[in-house]
Amino acid sequence: QVQLVESGGGLVQAGGSLRLSCVASGRTFSRNAVGWFRQAPGKEREFVAAIRGTSDSTISADSVKGRFTISRDNAKNTVYLQMNRLKPEDTAVYYCAAREGTLIYSFPTQYDYWGQGTQVTVSS
Repeated sequence: QVQLVESGGGLVQAGGSLRLSCVASGRTFSRNAVGWFRQAPGKEREFVAAIRGTSDSTISADSVKGRFTISRDNAKNTVYLQMNRLKPEDTAVYYCAAREGTLIYSFPTQYDYWGQGTQVTVSS
């Protein structure tokens, strides 16, 4: 079992930056693929970025390419989402998710463990 806790959300002006952290406990999750998803009010949860277990291979949504970067520090059992040049449309609750497997997917149903989420609000 893996427990995930996100942090780093907050209120930021458009054009600003935030770094989200996802810390895992329960066991090491260096071999687990990890993804970030987000959900805005009244919308479905959408994929943001994911990083493969055992390597630094990543994928990201077109809407965040060139602005968001996912990375991991296995020594700290932590995955990060660096968000730059934030836009008001990035406003959402951001969730970290992990799956039992090293391959990365963009579908929420492929992930087994979820954090509680952290709110990101970008003002115009």
